[in-house]
Amino acid sequence: MKRLRTLLVVPLLLLAACTAAEDPDDISPDPAPGERWQPKPGVSWQWQLTGGLDTSVKAAVYDVDGFNTTKEQVATLKQARRKTICYLSTGAWEDFRPDAGQFAKDLLGEGNGWEGERWLDIRRVAELEPLMAKRFDMCREKGFDAVEPDNMDAYKNKSGFPLTAEDQLRYNRLIAKLAHDRGLAVGLKNDLDQIPQLVGEFDFAVNEQCAQYGECERLTPFIEAGKAVFHVEYELPTGRFCGRSRHLQLSSLQKRGDLDAWRKSC
Repeated sequence: MKRLRTLLVVPLLLLAACTAAEDPDDISPDPAPGERWQPKPGVSWQWQLTGGLDTSVKAAVYDVDGFNTTKEQVATLKQARRKTICYLSTGAWEDFRPDAGQFAKDLLGEGNGWEGERWLDIRRVAELEPLMAKRFDMCREKGFDAVEPDNMDAYKNKSGFPLTAEDQLRYNRLIAKLAHDRGLAVGLKNDLDQIPQLVGEFDFAVNEQCAQYGECERLTPFIEAGKAVFHVEYELPTGRFCGRSRHLQLSSLQKRGDLDAWRKSC
């Protein structure tokens, strides 16, 4: 279940370009030629989708908005030896995206709780695949290392469509394939119930509020597979979850709900 406002339409701008960011100790090595990046458990990260992009954060991985982040900004992060994840909504339509008009009206279901967003009929893979492929092409062309596809659990929500678990598995596997075909790593966003079926096809996980809801142990299959779990809490202070996060080897942050630059790491 999606538990926060995914995006505010605020262009990402580089801050203090003349100031070099300090290298974190856990920087991920570049993959071998022909192989995709594989983030390891415990790697540090920053998740920022709104406001001016702060490139000074001491984190090995930056997860930033795919549309609003420029190729030049990605290059700046890569120069500082950061890995970059391209945030996209793949399971919901957003009326503020530049390609919003390319989605047929009958693909759009109920609102997902956030202004301007509606669930997509993920059964319609023949129509959705080329639209998502274009978005993934954009991520690759900008130089991203990976993709974070959001809204990957429509079948658990009131989408307006009679979606089943099998529909979701089929669509999520398509999303993973689109990323892998382009040499990009891909993360499973939330969708805890389907981790056993999907852990082998995704390169990392992204989770919101597993500590608040007592769900963090359910992400252990990713850790056991040597794959990072990028985790955030919004309502709990770090003292309430960091000890358990370290035990489970999660990459955990406290963030504000608008996902601006502010962060508090474990």
